[in-house]
Amino acid sequence: MTKVVLTYGTFDLFHVGHLRLLKRLRGLGDRLIVGVSTDEFNRSKGKQTIIGFPERIEILQNVGCVDLAIPESSWDQKVEDIHTHGVSIFGMGDDWTGKFDHLSEDCEVVYLPRTEGVSSTDLKRMLKILDRSHVADLKKALDLIGSIVERFD
Repeated sequence: MTKVVLTYGTFDLFHVGHLRLLKRLRGLGDRLIVGVSTDEFNRSKGKQTIIGFPERIEILQNVGCVDLAIPESSWDQKVEDIHTHGVSIFGMGDDWTGKFDHLSEDCEVVYLPRTEGVSSTDLKRMLKILDRSHVADLKKALDLIGSIVERFD
């Protein structure tokens, strides 16, 4: 029987912490499905992304350890996704510990440690000190880094 792992996230400013978490989650099963929060869903949570949804989901669709990337448009879709995709394990970073325990009625729930020293929130704080021209340059640099990472997957 195929063991399917499911996770969700915004994955803004995709970084090595995201990659390491996804690889660890993929290691728990045979397939990894990643729900990527849409821009509209993020706005409903009061979150503003730097990278738009189409680019964020494209990045996830091209990460080697991800078998399927799907849009996440509401908090409530998790149970439906678990049943639709035959999920065995729901996994998140340990900053979410306890928040999804209710899903244990439908599958195993695990919380994995985050990568120390890197987070999108910290990157966004640093970006606030830069003006618009610096942000555009940084986005180009991130795109370049992403293309380099793809070569190694």
